[in-house]
Amino acid sequence: MKDSAADENNAKNKFAKMNDSPLLTFSRPYLDFIGKGKFFNLIYIVMAVLNPIIPFVILYTVIDSGFLSLGAKYVFAFILMWFVIFFACWVGFQLWWNRRKNVMEIESTEFFATMAFAEIMQTFGEWLGTLIAIIGAGGGLLASIFLGKDVDYLFSMVGMGFMRFGVLAVIVAPITGFFIILLSRFAAEQVRLRAALVSNTGEIAAGIKGKR
Repeated sequence: MKDSAADENNAKNKFAKMNDSPLLTFSRPYLDFIGKGKFFNLIYIVMAVLNPIIPFVILYTVIDSGFLSLGAKYVFAFILMWFVIFFACWVGFQLWWNRRKNVMEIESTEFFATMAFAEIMQTFGEWLGTLIAIIGAGGGLLASIFLGKDVDYLFSMVGMGFMRFGVLAVIVAPITGFFIILLSRFAAEQVRLRAALVSNTGEIAAGIKGKR
């Protein structure tokens, strides 16, 4: 009996050592990373870092297109809009950077991935709506001073061709941004609501089962 128990302990020790071998544990840091809130936190950091880069990508694209060679009024209009774009992207940077804390706070909650997805969905909608509202209203207003109806051409150059409403973009952009923010928050709340209902249903079922 003693020999059998000793053999069993030796087998367990060998198995434990095998589980701790570098061959089976080298990916543990990665597995721990994707299993915790740090993975979703990385999404927020990446999106935050991309925001200050966007204006310079737009600057390069516009210069490369030859748009600035059309005349002085186009140059001045783009410069004014570019500063508005940079301001909007800086606001976007702060939005993503500050909201990353929300994901870390819900890391210990049940249905963490679902809740994190809802947070990302809401933040993305708020970010997109904010950029459209600021760039469309602010940039559109300043650029219209020089270009008038031709401001539509400038909107297309900066990747906002859907705002081809001329001077009316000053009104349409904030309304569009507002509804994007509203819809993203509504969709995120629906996801949270479903997770809360499932969680509460499970607790009620467990409570009923415990009383029997």
